[in-house]
Amino acid sequence: MKIQFEDKTIEINDETTIQELLQEEIKKSKHAVIGATFNNEYVNLGYKIKHDGKIKLIDIASKEGTKIYRRTLVYILGKAFEELYPNKAIIIDYQLPNSMFFEIEGIEITEEVIKNLTNHMRTIIEKDLKIEQVVMNRQEAEEFYKTNHTVRGKLQLDLKENQEIYMYYCENYYNYCYGTLANRTGITKIFEIIPYDDGLLLRYPDSHKPEELPKLLQTKKLAWALNEYDDIHKILNVNTVYKLNKAVEEGTIKDVIMLDEALHEKKIANIADKIAKNRNVKIVLIAGPSSSGKTTFAQRLGIQLRINRIKPVTISVDNYFVERENNPKDENGDYDFECIEAIDLELFNTHLTKLLNGEEVEIPEFDFYEGTKRYNGKKLKLASDEILVIEGIHCLNDKLTSKIPKDQKYKIYISALTVLNMDRYNRISTTDTRLIRRIVRDYQFRGYSAKHTINTWHMVNAGEEKNIFPYQEEADSIFNTSLIYELGALKTIAIPLLEEITQEEPEYAEARRLINMLKYIETIPPNIVPNNSLLKEFLGGGDFKY
Repeated sequence: MKIQFEDKTIEINDETTIQELLQEEIKKSKHAVIGATFNNEYVNLGYKIKHDGKIKLIDIASKEGTKIYRRTLVYILGKAFEELYPNKAIIIDYQLPNSMFFEIEGIEITEEVIKNLTNHMRTIIEKDLKIEQVVMNRQEAEEFYKTNHTVRGKLQLDLKENQEIYMYYCENYYNYCYGTLANRTGITKIFEIIPYDDGLLLRYPDSHKPEELPKLLQTKKLAWALNEYDDIHKILNVNTVYKLNKAVEEGTIKDVIMLDEALHEKKIANIADKIAKNRNVKIVLIAGPSSSGKTTFAQRLGIQLRINRIKPVTISVDNYFVERENNPKDENGDYDFECIEAIDLELFNTHLTKLLNGEEVEIPEFDFYEGTKRYNGKKLKLASDEILVIEGIHCLNDKLTSKIPKDQKYKIYISALTVLNMDRYNRISTTDTRLIRRIVRDYQFRGYSAKHTINTWHMVNAGEEKNIFPYQEEADSIFNTSLIYELGALKTIAIPLLEEITQEEPEYAEARRLINMLKYIETIPPNIVPNNSLLKEFLGGGDFKY
């Protein structure tokens, strides 16, 4: 067999694992190696090589390495908890910055519980136990579930096309993970468990500094928004893929859709009411990461403001870029259009101040081809019943509107804060939901392939981490744009696009990971999605202009 690794070709005669084949390269790595890709598919280091292929190692200083680290740590948490409290249960609820929020059922959370759980996890990690993936056929799996009286990973069996059922074993503990795990427990040395609200946080490093725990960020507003939606969907009994699928199968999915859309409308109306009650507010600022649905949200908010006798007037920050020759450049010497210094802050604040003082201003239009502002006679003056609505990546950063008094601004952070989980241990990440939205939208309205969207996604994320996420707690309101049913509607477009990516392409690993998640969700016909739904921004055919 011929194996490609970096610029070398390695010939082997017998089956071997990636760990055994590349042990010297793994030892020499600057950061701990936690996984790999083999022919552009995610695998762990215990993967047994049986044919020709190309290997790329994944270390903990990469985004995918961090995901594998997090999944493995959750797996170890499950093992430790079951061994300490065999008749109780934990539920992984949602992700906060560099941490997973989870709840415990059946016992009171005390300092002793936290200490016992932490110490037992450390023992499991220090032993550097082997985590092995076991593959069963359907008959073996049916017998397994019948004998063990468990539902862990049973969603695999519910999918009739699955002929192979996977389970991860570590000693006598078994569980399933919808993603790659490390092959040993010893790699997840850095973590902590701390109390948080009515549950616990499992904290871990990020990819920027993988050898240390980051400072704990106070994200009370974000956590509240996630917790609110999580509680509501638990009450509606659709907080897991199994329960959502059941609603589709039983023909009650339209009720779920109507309830979810009604929740959106109610939350938007509440925000509009808060703005209307504060007569000092003259500017509404909206920010959120890519594919959050900012365009639809802004238009639906505008309708609710009109009900409150307030007329929204929009201004685009994009028309206030600095002249191209003055635009800052990044470390690679390329123009950095996302940094706040790319905005002509002086002119922008001058125009805002004049508008709020009742003066008329001529709004520029930025010529992106020539890299300069043009004045084409577009003038604006605010009436007494009008309010400015501004949307952009820097809207939560006070530097953007530094000359405007704080009491005249109302900031809104929006994001698709997913609360749909595969099961008690496996969650669907907010980032994955946004990526699937973007894949669908990029194809529908921009002519981009799924390969292009996946290839550029890391750059989008980098801009969000720098310019949006650090300011999310500055918001006066947080609006969760996620819809519990949306992946069932998006998959009809997303899966065929993802399947176009071939195994020879680097984006194949991400494409397969997304497909393997989406295939467990029952299809929801896009034509039953209401025309005013925020989801129509991605599916198309909605009532709003995009």
